[in-house]
Amino acid sequence: MSVQEKRNSEFFLRPRFSIDLQENSEELQKRIEDYLSSEACKFKSKVSEDHFFIDVPDKKSHFWSPQLHFEIEKIDEKSSTIKGLFGPKPQVWTLFMFVHFVVATMFLGFGVMAYVRHRLDESLFFPVAMLIALPLIWVLLYVLGSLGKETGKNQMKELHDFLIDIIEN
Repeated sequence: MSVQEKRNSEFFLRPRFSIDLQENSEELQKRIEDYLSSEACKFKSKVSEDHFFIDVPDKKSHFWSPQLHFEIEKIDEKSSTIKGLFGPKPQVWTLFMFVHFVVATMFLGFGVMAYVRHRLDESLFFPVAMLIALPLIWVLLYVLGSLGKETGKNQMKELHDFLIDIIEN
């Protein structure tokens, strides 16, 4: 079986991929489910309908460990596509999104505060300082996310190779 894989840009914190297969989607799904539930599987996994979640084993897991989420899409009776996404564990992703939301909300709040202080002819130092600091904090969060992705890159490769091994067997 040949695996044709399409990758997206490396710029994203949550890399995506797509694999076109010449195999019936139901048979492929059954084969993957059987393998994931077997004793030979060294990764933790969850299956929900045609969505699969594969995690690094607990003893190898750390804060930045990635999770592989993929789904099988039916193209026709003899072909299917696996669309996958690597990302941090849901708890880590939720924390990062919450912090980004807080930073964005604070930026808007300090923008309003700067406008009000300007209209009242009061000191603009604090709100303007925060309007400069908050984008720097956002950039810091992006850099931390990128470093986390880099830290989990070997595990991401292990998860990817694991999926390819399942598909090719």
